[in-house]
Amino acid sequence: MNNVVLVHGGFVDGSGWGAVYKILTRNGYRVTVVQNPTISLDDDVAYTKRALAAQDGPAILVGHSYGGAVITEAGNDPKVAGLVYITAFAPDKGESVATLIDPQPGAPVPPILPPQDGFLFLDKAKFHASFAADVDPEKAAFMADSQVPWGVAALSGKISEPAWRAKPSWYLIATEDKGIPPEAQHAMSKRAGSTVVEVKGSHAVYVSQPDAVAALIQEAAAGVRGGIAFQEPAAFSVQTLAGPILNGRCNHVPK
Repeated sequence: MNNVVLVHGGFVDGSGWGAVYKILTRNGYRVTVVQNPTISLDDDVAYTKRALAAQDGPAILVGHSYGGAVITEAGNDPKVAGLVYITAFAPDKGESVATLIDPQPGAPVPPILPPQDGFLFLDKAKFHASFAADVDPEKAAFMADSQVPWGVAALSGKISEPAWRAKPSWYLIATEDKGIPPEAQHAMSKRAGSTVVEVKGSHAVYVSQPDAVAALIQEAAAGVRGGIAFQEPAAFSVQTLAGPILNGRCNHVPK
């Protein structure tokens, strides 16, 4: 199991996987980074499936944040042997990122600006603290200034059949995440029956702690190679978590 496909989330592009890519390729993995446009879930799934079609065999499919919704749908592709969620959304059938978000008292509120022509951005002045608190300030500033607009429509894309119900999954919980609350990550990973690791890190943990992220991906690859027993996902609903887009405003939507 040497093929790995990486899917980024909203507000960023695939370059954030750079350090993870270097570690994995150095260790003999064939890594593909998907440059999904984050305009709609359907488009992002299509981009991911094209990347999977180019693989020479089974692959581990990895998603960060909104990328978790993408791999949940695209992971039904027969070339996907296992899923890895990096502080990511893991929706169930009929759910979307939008259905998983509704504010809880005291939960951190990501500084998302009101939509512009159907796209979302994070407040640049608050990007470092809210999205990438453990990332080097200079790098975080570049990430803020090079944001990719995240399409509002992508949040409402619904899952037809969650791949985690049929395939093994792993989940990295970032305990200092201010985008997707750790409690929500625990709930989604438990529901999916994922093998879980916890890392003290921000929402951008894949940038700040690439060794921990790469280690979990390699654990997943080893587990699939070793024929790890598939755990039946738990049968319960995840409570909604952070905040809807209403009346043209978007104040609480995590990445």
